[in-house]
Amino acid sequence: MKLLLVEDEKELASDISKYLIEEGYLIESASTYNEGREKLSLYDYDCVIIDITLPGGNGLDLIRMIKEKLLNTGIIIISAKNSLDDRIMGLETGSDDYLTKPFYLSELNARIKSILRRRNFSGNKEIIIDEIKMTLNDSQILIYDKPLSLTKKEYELLLFFAANINRVITKESIAEHLWGDSIDTTDSFDFIYTHIKNLRKKILDLGGKDHIQTIYGMGYKFIIL
Repeated sequence: MKLLLVEDEKELASDISKYLIEEGYLIESASTYNEGREKLSLYDYDCVIIDITLPGGNGLDLIRMIKEKLLNTGIIIISAKNSLDDRIMGLETGSDDYLTKPFYLSELNARIKSILRRRNFSGNKEIIIDEIKMTLNDSQILIYDKPLSLTKKEYELLLFFAANINRVITKESIAEHLWGDSIDTTDSFDFIYTHIKNLRKKILDLGGKDHIQTIYGMGYKFIIL
């Protein structure tokens, strides 16, 4: 899952990024209001973690920007402000959650997981797509009750497909979702084909169905058969 952290405290931002990377997330960072605004205008994220007080502007304005773009992005405010008015304003602006500094990183991770489940999978901890069963808490995948062994990128790819059933997903969207903003510099997306080929083969090898369709000239679609 791809996250954006907008936080100007360098030490805190570093601690959050390191922890969430170890938890398997892809993290992009911004330390000012303008950097956050630029990233939000160019890229999509599964969840954004935003401090209210930022150099150059207010984090609440970034939340309003997300809402104006009608993005299906989870939003968590992290702030040193603990007043009821600030919490209410943050939630009324459109954030999903509000954490007061200091907080445990494990608590932040739990809030992120809850938001992603709620937004992408209607709050379910278990996803069933035909013969495929995914449990989000332990990242386990079963095909007809047989464990499916995937690399981290293959798992993220399958989860991305599961969140976009029957929708055409471009190679560019897949690349950005799995590798982040730096993927803009690549000249070829051939590596996407390799990951999709490997994922498809592993599912088929366990007797699963061929859910992944290639939409020529556009991208891929994960369908229910």
